[in-house]
Amino acid sequence: MADRIIGMRKQLRGQAVDHITDQIGMFCYTGLKPEQVDRLAQEFHVYLTRDGRVSMAGISSGNVNYLAESIHAVTKD
Repeated sequence: MADRIIGMRKQLRGQAVDHITDQIGMFCYTGLKPEQVDRLAQEFHVYLTRDGRVSMAGISSGNVNYLAESIHAVTKD
C-alpha cells in the first residue's frame, strides 16, 4: 500500500501538484483554497476536505489523470 501511495504521489506531482512528494502518509495537503475545493466537488465530483486535504489511498492509476486535470482547471483562473 505504501509503495502504491508513493507511486500515485509521483504521478500526481508530474501532472499538477509539485509539492505533493514532499509529504508522507495517507493524506496530503494540496494547497487548494476552500473555494477551489468547492469547485472541484461541484464541477468535477472530486471530494477533499475544505482545507485541501486529499486521501492518497483514493487515488489510483485510473483516476490520477482526471484528478490532475481537475486541479489544473480550478487553479488556472
